[in-house]
Amino acid sequence: MTIHRGLFVTGTDTEIGKTFVSAALLHALRGFGIRAAAMKPIAAGAEWRDDAWHNDDVDALCEAASVALPPEIMTPYLFPTPAAPHLVAAREGASIDISRIVACHEQAQQQAEFVVVEGVGGFRVPLDDRVDTADMAVALGLPVVLVVGMRLGCLSHALLTAEAIVARGLTLAGWVANRIDPALTLADENIDTLRRRFATPGLGGAGGLPYAVPMLGIVPFLKPADPRIAAASLDVAPLLALSDREGKSR
Repeated sequence: MTIHRGLFVTGTDTEIGKTFVSAALLHALRGFGIRAAAMKPIAAGAEWRDDAWHNDDVDALCEAASVALPPEIMTPYLFPTPAAPHLVAAREGASIDISRIVACHEQAQQQAEFVVVEGVGGFRVPLDDRVDTADMAVALGLPVVLVVGMRLGCLSHALLTAEAIVARGLTLAGWVANRIDPALTLADENIDTLRRRFATPGLGGAGGLPYAVPMLGIVPFLKPADPRIAAASLDVAPLLALSDREGKSR
């Protein structure tokens, strides 16, 4: 029996490389011979070309995935205006239905062995007046990978996001240090600080994580940004082992 596996990729903020790391993860999965698809359930910011709406993040994930999904399954909510999803949805008279996203994910699982789902913005971006992207992650029930954009202020953002993920009852399966600022002072020391915090259960008092979270890699600053090169910096073995264990327990 095929075990359908997957993960949810979130980040410490917007513009910190979630799509880039998600694409790199897809390339790394290819290296294991895994048929992997990508979903970007909500995307804001698109242009019309070749008789269709195109979003740069969605296009990048399409290129990296080894299994192509129909656009309406990969991105059920695509808005032309680049702004907060709940605002652009309201502006267009639309509403974001998490159950629709879950249904699309179930269809994606039937077409691929592994589905990488990329969130939008940070972990708690509003989708309407009641729910946010954390609720979407909970509804999908996938292990979470946290992308930390290594820039000034990232330490608090990373620890707060990790705490929020665990508080929602989700499994924080791993984290990635993405070197988005090549001029960051004491970059290696910042990464080491997070490495210790994530690797040591309870470190940091009441806000410490209850279990060790593996570092999946340090993605160097690349110009041009090439997810195929970045894939060599990632270790997806812990993700595959976790997905296999969860799949067998169901």
